[in-house]
Amino acid sequence: MISAEEFLSSHEQMVREPSAPNSSNRDVPGKHPTKERRRKLSGGFAYSVAADSHDEDECKESALRLLDAAARSSGSLRDKLVEREYDAEVIDRVVARLEELGLIDDEEYARNVIRSCTARMMGARGVIRELVRKGVPRPLAERMVRETAQAGVFEDCAWELGRTVAKKNAGKDVEVCKRRFWSAGGRKGHAPEDLRAVSDELFLRRIYE
Repeated sequence: MISAEEFLSSHEQMVREPSAPNSSNRDVPGKHPTKERRRKLSGGFAYSVAADSHDEDECKESALRLLDAAARSSGSLRDKLVEREYDAEVIDRVVARLEELGLIDDEEYARNVIRSCTARMMGARGVIRELVRKGVPRPLAERMVRETAQAGVFEDCAWELGRTVAKKNAGKDVEVCKRRFWSAGGRKGHAPEDLRAVSDELFLRRIYE
């Protein structure tokens, strides 16, 4: 078994020493796709379709380029490789190898996403949606969100959101403030019980002040 350093070293050599093009195979189906096939748009960026969907080295190189560009979950990486039309079994082997080398770590990736979400005052349901959207397996997403909830993080986010809404709407009618808070809390995926506790404390109190 090679180390991650050896694996990356071979990757860098592949980048420095590209293979010479074979004009005789140009535009042959399954070998060198036409210009139209090789340029597909995904979010405004062009990418190349696999020259050989069963070429594991090519798939590995494509995966490493994707990881160089941005951190990804295993699910997100799989989706990108599927878009490039690599064979499913080849993708499975490449992703498994990258996980074995520690180049993909869904738990660490999920922790970073959760930190980003809570910095935006999101609630548990909103964070699960975001994790799943980013390709984190749902069972893992739900487990890590449960662990975060047990630490009271999402309750703190709800209070921070409430204080932010109250500050932005200072001087407005209490009912307006409450509606805006509940609307923001719903969009961010907070639990109704957390929103109710914050609303009662922050906005009902203002009625009697």
